[in-house]
Amino acid sequence: MNKAFVKETDAPQGDSDFLLDKSSERSYVPDDDEAECVAPALPVGIKNYMTPAGYAQLDAEFNHLWKIERPALVETISWAASNGDRSENGDYIYGKKRLREVDRRIRFLSKRLEHAEVVDPVTREKTDQVFFGATVTVADSNGSESTYAIVGLDEADAGCGRIAWISPMARALLKAREGDTVTVQTPEGRREVEIIEVRYQAID
Repeated sequence: MNKAFVKETDAPQGDSDFLLDKSSERSYVPDDDEAECVAPALPVGIKNYMTPAGYAQLDAEFNHLWKIERPALVETISWAASNGDRSENGDYIYGKKRLREVDRRIRFLSKRLEHAEVVDPVTREKTDQVFFGATVTVADSNGSESTYAIVGLDEADAGCGRIAWISPMARALLKAREGDTVTVQTPEGRREVEIIEVRYQAID
């Protein structure tokens, strides 16, 4: 386990420094052999760290697909199949295609949620060191400031300033402190940024 996720004074000792939400277990596996959804893979041996908001978003999508969209699709397909020739039945053909897509997504979400390690930044003890869930303001050498929230792989959105903890920027920031200057390797080359502020707050 990366020490960046644990208290700075503790060596890794299991999951005591995390809040794990096991309230919703998933066991659904569709009866098809479709390939898994194409999505970024988690590093081998690492749990799927995410914030409470990230977990809630995936959980809401899972429940919508499983409880609402999939039953509606099955009903539509059944109705379309009863209308006769399926080879030219648009409702049947589209319904089956969409059902396969939904089943792949349900399977993907099920696995992601099952292995979720929920970490709430609000509960982090006050510190100026960067760990998972931190919201960090940095400044370039020209003084231009940017703010990043370090979140889970499935909730990253660069346009909103949320970066995955395995991204180059997050890896450079993890374990650093306010006032430190870190180097980030980007496609454009090496970039140095100074950490101006580290705070722990709810991430929407």
